[in-house]
Amino acid sequence: MIMEQKLIITPKTKILDLITDYPELEEILFDISPAFKKLKNPVLRRTVARVTTLQQAALVGGIKVEDLVNRLRQVSGQGHLDTVVETHNYTSLQPVPIWFAADKVTRHLDAREMLNRGEHPVGQVLADLHNMPENEIYELIAPFFPAPLIDKASGIGFDNYVVEVSPEEFRVYFVRE
Repeated sequence: MIMEQKLIITPKTKILDLITDYPELEEILFDISPAFKKLKNPVLRRTVARVTTLQQAALVGGIKVEDLVNRLRQVSGQGHLDTVVETHNYTSLQPVPIWFAADKVTRHLDAREMLNRGEHPVGQVLADLHNMPENEIYELIAPFFPAPLIDKASGIGFDNYVVEVSPEEFRVYFVRE
């Protein structure tokens, strides 16, 4: 008899994998942070939940990653993690970086339209960034903090600056490092 092995919950666990393997944790997520209730939207579930890790979700939800991971592990019957290392490359909630100037913003993408159509903007943004000249700034408008996209852009050499206009609008500015 082969036992089905359940997903082990860590900061790198993707949200969609988590709620697929542990559907009972979906309501727990919604209780932990109101920001997670956006995942009820089928479009965001198909796009964002597929690429967002618990570490990234904790940032979006405004909670400590160890609190989120350990709460989910507790409910699912997994043991407590004593050490959870947070790593991210976000300059959100920091002073305006020296490289930022509104007149250097040369390209824009409003990802809200793509997400509403069920499309994921990562490919478009990365293609746009690849073609960005040095010292020019790219502006992305998103309905949530796009942590996975910021991580990908950082991985290919882009710095970022995030402005939360409202809980439903984030403006992310990218520049080549």
